[in-house]
Amino acid sequence: MWKYQLQLHFLIFLWSFTGILGKLISFEALALVFWRVFFTFIILLIVLLLLKKDIVPRGKSLWKFLVAGMVIGLHWILFFGAIKASNVSIALSTLSTGALFSAFLEPLFFKRKIAQYEVFLALIVVGCLLLIFNTNPQYWVGIVMGVLCSFLSAVFSIFNSFLRRDYPSSQITLYEMLGGFLLVSVFLLATNNTSDLLHFQGNDLLWLIILAGALTAYPMVHSVHLLKYFSPYSFLLAINLEPVYGVILAYFIFGESERMSPLFYIATAVMLLVIVCNEVIKHRKKKSNE
Repeated sequence: MWKYQLQLHFLIFLWSFTGILGKLISFEALALVFWRVFFTFIILLIVLLLLKKDIVPRGKSLWKFLVAGMVIGLHWILFFGAIKASNVSIALSTLSTGALFSAFLEPLFFKRKIAQYEVFLALIVVGCLLLIFNTNPQYWVGIVMGVLCSFLSAVFSIFNSFLRRDYPSSQITLYEMLGGFLLVSVFLLATNNTSDLLHFQGNDLLWLIILAGALTAYPMVHSVHLLKYFSPYSFLLAINLEPVYGVILAYFIFGESERMSPLFYIATAVMLLVIVCNEVIKHRKKKSNE
């Protein structure tokens, strides 16, 4: 199990750079996500064709993939929107609420009782989030967008935990990117923002390709595979480490614009402790059942 823990935390470390690139790329959220899903789809398609993998969806699976892709597309729009409305640290910290949403959604989908300790740990995370909100009220728009983004991440993880039972993770991710592309395209057409798509500045193209290949294509495919070994709740709770890595990286890269109050860092540290507690409790429960 520790092998999969290490793999998961490596993916989380990669994802922590997503917020950094989101700030470096000049595009607004919609255009940024458009290029992210476009390049990710192209990269995955080329790799899968070169490896001669089966990419033809069976039965009604295509619709399932596309719906899940639209969920992750909207999640990314809100995530990058939160970064633009506040900063990297705020946007990343709000992702921690995904564990709370998962604690309530997971039992509904998997038809099991709500574990009291999961709710308790998730409420601690919410308390930390409220502390962050109270010390940074000027970022309320970014915080709200971040919480909505976090809810969608919980829904997306649950979707994928079902899909990975019947379909290869690479095929799932390929068509999820197509679903995200379709959703963002509709939004761009509806808001008449298509003219902004070609306004590349500086290193935008380089950052977008890195974002799509190293921080999306590979991590997304492997994360779907890892859901075989983690519940959506444990998966999302571990992702709470993304703010820790991301906040540290953002501070060293962007300096004063990412400096937060001491309470922000205390709240983030408490959320990290919650992750450790969750893993300890699950390990002890598993040993007691053996």
